Amino acid sequence: MSNLPAVLQQLKFPVIASPLFIISNPKLVIAQCKAGVVGSMPSLNARPADQLEEWLIEITEALAAHNRAHPDRPAAPFAINQIVHKSNDRLEHDMAMCVKYKVPIIITSLGAREDVNAAAHSYGGIVLHDIINNKFAKKAIEKGADGLVAVAAGAGGHAGVKSPFALIQEIREWFDGPIALSGAIANGGAILAAQAMGADFAYIGSAFIATEEARAAEEYKQAIVEASSDDIVYSNLFTGVHGNYLAPSIRNAGLDPENLPESDASKMNFGGDAKKAWKDIWGCGQGIGAVKAVVPTADLVARLQREYEEARARLNLAHH
Repeated sequence: MSNLPAVLQQLKFPVIASPLFIISNPKLVIAQCKAGVVGSMPSLNARPADQLEEWLIEITEALAAHNRAHPDRPAAPFAINQIVHKSNDRLEHDMAMCVKYKVPIIITSLGAREDVNAAAHSYGGIVLHDIINNKFAKKAIEKGADGLVAVAAGAGGHAGVKSPFALIQEIREWFDGPIALSGAIANGGAILAAQAMGADFAYIGSAFIATEEARAAEEYKQAIVEASSDDIVYSNLFTGVHGNYLAPSIRNAGLDPENLPESDASKMNFGGDAKKAWKDIWGCGQGIGAVKAVVPTADLVARLQREYEEARARLNLAHH
């Protein structure tokens, strides 16, 4: 077992819900945390910037009220995702809000920065950093991150190309802190497999898009229910960074998913244009074959827990 910081030791179920650009909102985060998984959202989903403070107040008050009412089953902690890329001109403001409201977990993406890590540590928060290979993992820990989100092949949105077996194995050779594994995890057996490989947590995104609380278009939710891994396209056209997207949304935008041009990575963008791209082009991971209906978040988490326990029981039977 890894050396886990206190905030992660309290988790009863080893799942962190990944921050979904545009889609994650306080309603979804609160539902995820109440159901017992770490809920998260990108700070950039709050627009204008002033809205972030309102959202942090809403989340912290709702979870505190839940914990008072249910001391026997407290909510899981929540996380805010910060894009640490130079195109994000709100980083300083958004981190100041996270410090003010003592956000338990900060998830950093697209760059590791010592000042961001120090800001989180100033009030006892922890930082998990998104990486797609072992080299970036080492850099993140050197700069003071507490743990890693290993984004393997098949993850929704911005994703790497490494097999999860290779990625976790290489990181575990030198790192004994918290690792969450991302990439096509949408059922309980996959959560157990992530732990068997050496990860502490499964990092799940796409399955949460098809929940009632998610702020996604109904067509997007239905596309996830109807699609399978065959409908996922890997491209860097939309933001300059490679990611996985739903083919039907690419066709709806008038493009051919089979013949997408390459983008210029130097034009990476997470401002207004990116918002437009992600609104029309739907990010999604390869695990969605497991998603059969749009359901409340609590029902999705209950399904994952049931499947996880069934997978553990199968393994135990196989060993006896």
